[in-house]
Formats: sequence, structure tokens, C-alpha cells
Amino acid sequence: MKLINISKYLVLIIAILIIYLDFNMEYVKGIWQNDKISVRIKKGNYGVTVNKEKIELYKLYNLDGIQVSIITFGGRITAVETPDKDGNIKNVVLGFKNLEQYQKPNPYFGALVGRYGNRIAKGKFILNNYEYQLAKNNGENSLHGGVVGFDKVVWKVEDIQENKTSASLKLSYYSKDTEEGFPGNLKTTVTYTLNSDNSLDVLYEATTDKTTIVNLTQHSYFNLSGDFSQPIIDHVVEINSDKFVPVNASLIPTGELAAVDGTPFDFRIPKLVSEAINMNNDQITLGGGFDHCWVLNNSDKGYRRVAKAYHPESGRGVEVITDQPGMQFYTGNFLDGTLPRPNGGFYAKRSGFCFETQHFPDAPNQPSFPSVVLTPEEKYLTKTTFKFTVK
Repeated sequence: MKLINISKYLVLIIAILIIYLDFNMEYVKGIWQNDKISVRIKKGNYGVTVNKEKIELYKLYNLDGIQVSIITFGGRITAVETPDKDGNIKNVVLGFKNLEQYQKPNPYFGALVGRYGNRIAKGKFILNNYEYQLAKNNGENSLHGGVVGFDKVVWKVEDIQENKTSASLKLSYYSKDTEEGFPGNLKTTVTYTLNSDNSLDVLYEATTDKTTIVNLTQHSYFNLSGDFSQPIIDHVVEINSDKFVPVNASLIPTGELAAVDGTPFDFRIPKLVSEAINMNNDQITLGGGFDHCWVLNNSDKGYRRVAKAYHPESGRGVEVITDQPGMQFYTGNFLDGTLPRPNGGFYAKRSGFCFETQHFPDAPNQPSFPSVVLTPEEKYLTKTTFKFTVK
């Protein structure tokens, strides 16, 4: 009888220990392996906004050392921690150390962008014979959804899922009719999924009750060295694209889709950013570097691999897989040394680069560009994956 009682106590102690370790994820690698669960999510608090809204932090982990941190303010990715070729783990996306800084003006670090990623000329477009006037927040143009775009709102957590090979965080935001000038009540969900193969899926879904325009994207700035004091010109970039979208002095598309042949915009063969960004070219002068949309090849094939970036010294890389027709490659040209880095110092010009998968800029005013119109009968659905590598 005593042996039976002792056994019961031992089982209870072991159960309590497992529960404790499960809530302290930094210690549960062995348990994950035993349960064949390779990805987990941990939840925490991230502060309160100036409007007294509680912000939550979610960390998605896998066994290979990848950790993705996401906050409900703007649905922002605040960190992506990955190992280098020697196993040293560092954060590779630009961000801030607290919520207060994210609420101040900043260049969309890690944010979900909407309703319309990129620029719309003069903040105007015509839809069904009606002219809509959007908020102007980029000179005479509308940029990334306006003054209070999706990057500055609090997203609701709809669902959390864990299984043997992935962990998902589903966020939602309800954008009311005429918000920032856009027509229709738009229900948007974005699901972040970290997989055991070190890929991060971003699934965008949206529905509307009135014909509108939608162009959603993710605006993380990468620096694969993990050293944000160093510019990203030592990264090797490859983009599967034969054409790009030239812009005017306001960074609005001219309407032309220009061939990359013989220009700094030809990344079909991998090359250092420094080899291209310092070339004498009118388009680079206008953007202060690269701030252009590439016309991705094979858009008729849907979800496909479109771009890569690699940092030779650390061995870290990121691959982009998407079903979108375009991708904005931005080299952090407007970072000016005024925004603080989490561990001291300030973000200088070209501290990070963006791979923003999307439709083309100013598409509502460019009839020859792929349509960004969403009707009540349709569902907006698009997927982009960032796969982190090391070699």
C-alpha cells in the first residue's frame, strides 16, 4: 500500500514538473523531442498604448533555434532570432526595445501594411465612376494605408494553433467603411505560421461588403548579419525578375515596366548590393537607392520562389516564396540616424532591407497593372513565406 501511495506522489511530481517546464519554453527542448512537437508559442504582455489598449507579445519557437516575436500593435514582427553558421543566435530584423517607440513615427518596422501597401498618386483613385480621396501622408501621395494604417492599430488574436510541425498565430482587424478614405467595411485576417523547416508563412485574407481596393504586405527590415551598426550592402541578393517598375521624382510609377537588362536592377544572377547600388543610374538617384517594385517572373504559376538574400560572413540567408506579382526591394534609404537601436546607437542609412511582396504601386490609377479591386463576392487570399537558411 505504501508503495502504491509513493508511486502516486511520484506521478504527481512528474506531472507538475512537466507543466512547469512547458510554461518555461527555454527549458523544454527535450520534452518537445519526446512529444514530437517541434514548434511552440509563448505569450506575454508588451505594455499599454496611449489609448489604454493592452498589447500582447507572442513568441513562436522551433527546435532549430528560430524564434519569431510578434506584437498585436500593428501585427508587427519585433524580432526574428536565427543561428549563424557557427550556431550563434542573433536577431536579424530591425525594431525597437519598447512599445513607446513603436507608437512614435517610424518607417513601419516589422509592420503589417494596409489597406494599400506602397504609394497611391495624390491619394486619389476612381472606382465605379466615383473618385475617392485618401489621406495624404507622403507628400502629395498616400503611403501604406494613410495616417493611421494597419501598422498603427491593435490586432485581435483570433486563434492559436500548435501541432507537431508548426505553430500559428491568427490576427484580425476590422477596418470600417471610409477609414482613411477607403470604401467598404473590410475584415482582414493575417496568420503567421512558424514551421519546423525554419520557414515563416504569412497568410493574408480579407472580405469586404463594398467594392474596394486591397494590397497587403509585411514590412520587416532584414539585416542578416545581426549587427545593425553595419549596412546591408555586403548582402548578396537574387530576384527572379526580368522587369521592374520605374518611378518619377515622387516615387510614383511612370506606367512603364522596364527591362532590367544592363541596369543595376538586374539581380537575376546573385550579386552584392554594393555592386549595384552605387552605379550611376537615374532611378537609383530618385530613390536614394533601391525603393522599387520588381515584376516577378512566372506570376501565372502562383506560389513560387522569387528572391533570396545571403550574408556571406554569417552564413545566414532568407528565401522568399509568394503568389504575388510584385515585390518592393527597399534598401533603407530614408533611415537617417535618428531612430534608436535596442542595444544602443541609432539606425543609419541602409541598416536594413525589405522584401515586400505585393501588387504594383499606384495600381488603382494604372489600368495596365494587375487589378487590386476586391468585390463583396470575392475573397482576398495571398500567401508569402520567408524561409531562413544557414550555410
